[in-house]
Amino acid sequence: MRRLQTTFCLTRTPPTERPGKTATMIDPHSMFLLAATLVAVVCLIVLIAVFKLNPFITLFLASLGLAIVAGMPPASVMRSFENGMGATLGHIAIVVALGTMLGKMMAESGGADQIAETLIRFFGEKRVHWAMMVIGLIVGLPAFFEVGFVLLIPIAFTVARRTQTSLLLVGIPMVAGLSVVHGLVPPHPAALLAVSIYKADVGRTILYALLIGLPTAVLAGPLFAKFIAPRVQLKNDNPMAADFVAHGAERTLPGFGLTVFTILLPVLLMLIGSWADTLSAPGSVLNQALHLAGNDDMALLIGVLLSFFTLGRLRGFTRETTLRFSNECLAPTATITLLVGAGGGFGRVLQDSGVSQAIVHIALMIHVPLLLLAWLLAALMRLATGSATVAMSTAAGIVAPIALHATGIRPELLAIATGAGSLIFSHVNDGGFWLVKEYFHMSVPETIKTWSICETIIAVAALLFTLAASFVL
Repeated sequence: MRRLQTTFCLTRTPPTERPGKTATMIDPHSMFLLAATLVAVVCLIVLIAVFKLNPFITLFLASLGLAIVAGMPPASVMRSFENGMGATLGHIAIVVALGTMLGKMMAESGGADQIAETLIRFFGEKRVHWAMMVIGLIVGLPAFFEVGFVLLIPIAFTVARRTQTSLLLVGIPMVAGLSVVHGLVPPHPAALLAVSIYKADVGRTILYALLIGLPTAVLAGPLFAKFIAPRVQLKNDNPMAADFVAHGAERTLPGFGLTVFTILLPVLLMLIGSWADTLSAPGSVLNQALHLAGNDDMALLIGVLLSFFTLGRLRGFTRETTLRFSNECLAPTATITLLVGAGGGFGRVLQDSGVSQAIVHIALMIHVPLLLLAWLLAALMRLATGSATVAMSTAAGIVAPIALHATGIRPELLAIATGAGSLIFSHVNDGGFWLVKEYFHMSVPETIKTWSICETIIAVAALLFTLAASFVL
């Protein structure tokens, strides 16, 4: 998952030394681990896409097989998978459950229809995918990707239905906006982590990240969606979309302001939580309360409770009806949470088996410019662990000591390059991959063609814009 799960320390030859020929040789065991990982990922895709095996069972078996081949002690194989799955589900299960309840209340009350109609009326049907990108950029600033996704997916479903367009045309710009701010723009927690490690200036990082992130989101969002939507035909029967379809054609809709406030309250609370130390004295009662209210899970819980009143009670729904809504919407999420958890277990096995360390070791053997090294390390860690936050923290921790002895490199651009690399090619070990796959009701190959390529466009475009900025600055 994208949350920080674990980091590890690595020893390596200092960059100022010139090791001998034997020191620069790539360790054969590292190459073996990389080859085994590649085979495991390919087998996963083939077994799920071609042989139609259950994705959860396939991820479980692939994790166990890779751990054994990599030489992990048998006693620690299951513990590694369980720890990874448990750490992932500890967050994602709560987010998916609460986000789905909030989405269900938006659908049943007509709130999603109200927001969709307002967007369509303001931007026009032909430009609504641009609106979804902007919404993703705004909502994603304080929230982790998964939180922003579950908050906005009901709107994407409704907009696609109202405009009679492909879900990809409105959904890809939305997830592109969410992903760009996740990796590049403070005060998002993941981006802020890289800023603190590099000791970069937050204000300048935000300015540069916005200048780089906006054109990047345009390329990976509306433009790519316009290209890929006609080429990938989604199934008509989407169980998740059906669960968010409002019932009753003739009815009045809730007010736009009230609906927007309800859905944005968790976002505002998370933003306030990130500023808690600025707004109050650290350690004070107020400071602790702000941090608690700004926690992802707590903010979503408050938002759901508010929706029971603003989109439930005020709309004439009884407590029994609200209870039925909140119970009904949870059933379709069981598969999603299991798949996301299994992806987290697979990623943890990759870390504990030594694959992550092998990737870093090989990357450090390649003499490349510092910006490119930061991007490359983060990209390789992302491919191995599936977590953008782990990729960012690990790559920044390795590159930061080198950057102290380098000249002419702005730490702000290093932070952005690291964030860009951490977003590359989301695949089967990333919880975000399974969220997008299941909510969009796509096959594994379709998810790779759309979501994985969207993430890769973000990573590569942001790197190119960052390199261009380094020449200017």
